[in-house]
Amino acid sequence: MATIETPDPVVVSDAGPLIHLDEVGALDLLVDFPQVMVPDAVWHEVARHRPAALVHPSVVLHRLTPARPAPPQLETIAQVLSLHTGECEALRLALEQPSALLLTDDTAARLAATSLGIQARGTVGMIIRAIRRKQRNKQQVLTLLRSIPLASTLHLKRSLLDAVIQEVENQT
Repeated sequence: MATIETPDPVVVSDAGPLIHLDEVGALDLLVDFPQVMVPDAVWHEVARHRPAALVHPSVVLHRLTPARPAPPQLETIAQVLSLHTGECEALRLALEQPSALLLTDDTAARLAATSLGIQARGTVGMIIRAIRRKQRNKQQVLTLLRSIPLASTLHLKRSLLDAVIQEVENQT
């Protein structure tokens, strides 16, 4: 039985993954997506904390403002989960793009995305994806994962990171 290749979705990114991937030298992992969209509020946040991430030589980021106002469901979720402006803009933009992938490391934003039917991944997911996409080999991915606590501002429970590293180590 043949597998059907689905095209890569467009990506809408929150600030965290852009900053964290750049901190560990892996922003290029986004190069194979057809488009990486960055809402205006997120752009400003990345420019304040990690401006180099916005001018990566191999990844073209598209700065956009959501075209439509936030739907009532998103407004409610944003209030309940105390989402920031950048997260709300990223969710709005993702809602405007059919089958968009939201990149966020924020737990509340991921929960909101799930509630809205938006697929979400974070920095760690993008690093692990690199093995399947043949962008990095297993050892390179393990090195990146192990560098997160030292080279990145990503807040991640050590036990979770250790479990992910163990999972990758056990892959054939």
